[in-house]
Amino acid sequence: MQRVTLSVDDDLLAALDRHMAKHRYASRSEALRDILREVAAREALAAKSGAEEGGFCIATLAYVYDHETRDLGRRLTQAQHRHHDLQVATLHVHLDHESCLEVSVLRGPVKDVRAMAGDTVSQRGVRHGQLHLVPAELDHRRHGHGGRGDHDHIHA
Repeated sequence: MQRVTLSVDDDLLAALDRHMAKHRYASRSEALRDILREVAAREALAAKSGAEEGGFCIATLAYVYDHETRDLGRRLTQAQHRHHDLQVATLHVHLDHESCLEVSVLRGPVKDVRAMAGDTVSQRGVRHGQLHLVPAELDHRRHGHGGRGDHDHIHA
């Protein structure tokens, strides 16, 4: 680990201290490390999105929708089936008499995950949608665990 001396103006230091207190960091160093990790992840995703092959990611897609909207349930299911290869798991929660929350865990090429998120949140009746991407690498060295089948690993 490297030690870095940093000079910032009073306003930025106050913003860092507020961020540190809000998220309960033990030190300014921990807060800055997390901020820098987030910047590095965004840059990695931007680079992967622009790559010809596209990069690999893991992601969560959270959205709230009105289940009474005509054919919305069918349309959402069709979108999920079109992108079945990206789906890891989905959590469905009934929020009230009209609203449902779904959180999908996804993995795959950044371009495909973004396309699925767009297909989902652009549906009429979906009120809120948020995609959170985490850059990852797919390790293609296949191996098994005591006869349970070969598989790849993901490194985030």
